[in-house]
This record gives sequence, C-alpha cells and structure tokens, in this order.
Amino acid sequence: MKVKVISRNPDNYVRETKKDIHKVFRNYDSSLHPFEEAREYVRALNATKLERVFAKPFVGNLDGHKDGISVLAKHAKCLTMLLSGSYDGEVKLWDVPNRLCRQTVVCHDGYVRGISFSNDGSRFFTIGDDKCIKTWDSNLIDSDEDDHEPLNTILCKTVITAISHNYEEPFFATCGETCHIWDETRNSPIKTLQWGVDTLYDIRYNPVETSLMAACCSDRGIIFYDQREIRPLRKIVMTLRPNQLAWNPMQAYYFTVASEDYNLYTFDTRKLQKPLKIHGGHVSAVTCVDYAPTGREFVAGSYDKTVRIYDAHKANSRDVYHTKRMQHVTCVGWSLDNKYIYTGSDEMNVRLWKARASEKLGALQPREKQAFKYQDALKEKFAAHPQIRRIAQHRHVPKMVHKERQKLQTVKQKVKRKEENVRKNSRPGKVPYVAEGKKKVLRQES
Repeated sequence: MKVKVISRNPDNYVRETKKDIHKVFRNYDSSLHPFEEAREYVRALNATKLERVFAKPFVGNLDGHKDGISVLAKHAKCLTMLLSGSYDGEVKLWDVPNRLCRQTVVCHDGYVRGISFSNDGSRFFTIGDDKCIKTWDSNLIDSDEDDHEPLNTILCKTVITAISHNYEEPFFATCGETCHIWDETRNSPIKTLQWGVDTLYDIRYNPVETSLMAACCSDRGIIFYDQREIRPLRKIVMTLRPNQLAWNPMQAYYFTVASEDYNLYTFDTRKLQKPLKIHGGHVSAVTCVDYAPTGREFVAGSYDKTVRIYDAHKANSRDVYHTKRMQHVTCVGWSLDNKYIYTGSDEMNVRLWKARASEKLGALQPREKQAFKYQDALKEKFAAHPQIRRIAQHRHVPKMVHKERQKLQTVKQKVKRKEENVRKNSRPGKVPYVAEGKKKVLRQES
C-alpha cells in the first residue's frame, strides 16, 4: 500500500542569507485573483450596510374601523381578501392590494371574538359576545347592499371565545366553557369535549393532521383534542397562561405558543416534557402568533407595541417592527404568498408589512435577481464575522422596550446567580441543575 505524505522542499521557501527577499508564492491561474477573499468581504460588508439602509418594512395601513381591532382572518385561496373584526361588532372585508374596504357588516352586538373562513373560502363564520355563531357569504364584496343578513345564526348558551374551521371537512370547532364540534349543516353541536377548566381562550385545528386540535385554557394549560374521539387526549400545564397558539403548516407535530410570561415556546407533541425552543425578546405579554406558509418562520405580536419575526429554530428574533402610533398588538397574520405580514392593534388600524424589511417590491430584472442572490450568498458566507454580525443584528427599538429589556436581563442574571450560589453551598446532589425549558412545564395529564 502506497501512502502519500505532504512534503515541502526547503529550497523553495528558505532564504540562503538574511539579505535575500522572501519568496512569494503566486497563483498563475488568471481566473483566480490573489485578493478575492478580501474583495468578497468588502462586498459582503457593503451589502449588509445597504440592507439596513433600505430596511423599510411598513407598506401601508387599512383604516376605517371605529374601534380597536380584535381579530384577523385570511382567505384560504384568495390572496387579496382579508377580514378584520373590531371591538364594536363590525367586520370589514378588505381589498388588500388596493387598500380599500369593499364591504362593512355589523355582525355582532359587542366584541367580535373570532372569524374563520370555510375550507373552500365561500363562507365565513363569526362569533361575538352576544353568544351567536353567524355564517356569512364571502361574496359580500360583490354586493352593493348595505344591510346584509347572515346565511345562518346559532344562539349558544354561553359566550364563545374562539373559532377554528377544519381544513378539509365541513366542520368547525368553538371554545368557551367547553369545546364544541359543529357541522355546518346543523344548528346543534355534534360533539362536546370537556376537561373541566373554567374557560378556553383559543382553539386551532392542525393544518396537516386535520382532525387534531389544541386549545389554550385559563388554568395555564394546553389541551389536545381529536374530533374522532369522545374525550380530550392530553393536557400540559405551564407556569403562566398561554394566550394563543399556532401549528406549523409543514410539520404536523410542531406548534408554537404565545405566553403571558413574555416568551414564545415551540413544542413537539411527541415530547411535551419541555419546549424545543424558548423564543425571547418581548418585554410584555405575547398576545398573538402566526406561522409563515413555509413553516420556517413565525410572527408574534405583543402588548409592548412591537411585532417580532422569529426563525422557528432560533431563540432570538431576526427582526422587530414598530411605529410611533401603533399600540398594543392584538392579532397578526402571515400572507399565504410569504411576502407580507398583517397586524391589528388597539388604535383601529390594520397594518401591512413586508416579511423581509429590505426586499424590493415589484417585478425584478434577471440581472437584479442574480445580484441579490450573489449578495445573499456573500452575507451568509461572512455572517459570523464580528463587524458584519453587529450591523446585521442591530435594531432600533422604542426607549421603553430598551429599558424594560435591560431590567429583565438584570432579573434573569440575579435569579441565575442565586441558584448557582445555592447549589455551590449545598451538599453535592441536593440541589440538582434543572434546564430552563423543564421549569416551564409543570405537569402533564392524560
């Protein structure tokens, strides 16, 4: 067996005397430049700076509501249609590209708690504090009438807090004191699933495994249902109350929860002992969350008046959006073409944002596409360089958010230091180390 070894001939690189000039090895290949790496670094640095210069995510706002926005709903097949409901019972149908309100319908007396399109998009369902479930025709946008009547009205015994429609079958689920499964053709629930909690705040069907659901409840729990079963499947209890959850549209077993403790938690339904990832950054309760259609990212809105975009596998947000006029964010949505984000807030406006802050809108020439692709490759290659990383990650946030984040970091460091001191001054093994994720799930029930 012949083994090749690396060898260097000293005659090629050792000087005979001290006065001789060091030999410089030169690559005679004309296609390779000796300063190619340095040139690419400068180009990556300039591309990163230009990305921050052109980072203007705000596209426009849809104004016309007379009270704060409570819910948003995306059409399943039409990118241009968006529904928004407000605190005064009003629902508006928007033509998003033209930023026009096509129709306004007073659906409920009081708070609009939820809106959901049917799986084919021909109808939508609304619920409110008047204990009614109303079915409406989605073609209201083509009607010139001012007074619209619902296709069907169901009066319930208790207040309903959330609604979600099955992605494949003509069923929808509502939650309040209990979870009800409804058939579109019947005025009474076909199934009632109850665990024994006071109130369920939010419920969501799984877009992949369409029979599965998950609900957030008032006792800090998350309950999992299967509409084919006669009772709930499982429940986990967290340290603080979850406000809303969203399923990953590409991976059926992942979901993300927006919690009252300023964090978001991504779980795997196969391992509910602890979250896969804890997403931080917000400085107040996280109220809403929605996934991108690719399943790789999600957007979250908070009571701290900011919107953050997260990579599903990373703890920190990649971007944060805010304006001076935007108040508490109550609902968010990610468009099905993966280009825009919708947000609704307390000050009566629905806002439209770019999913990537520096992305150029409109048609691109082939040379532009090639240039952007080349710049993205360079930024990825030098992403770990300190100067490029500092520029790419820096974000201006409101002063209140900046101050609160410093306070939270101080508190976390204090708690961590106290735990370490207790462990250091105790008998070995008496105070075991517990990972941060395991502290967030108190118990499981089945």
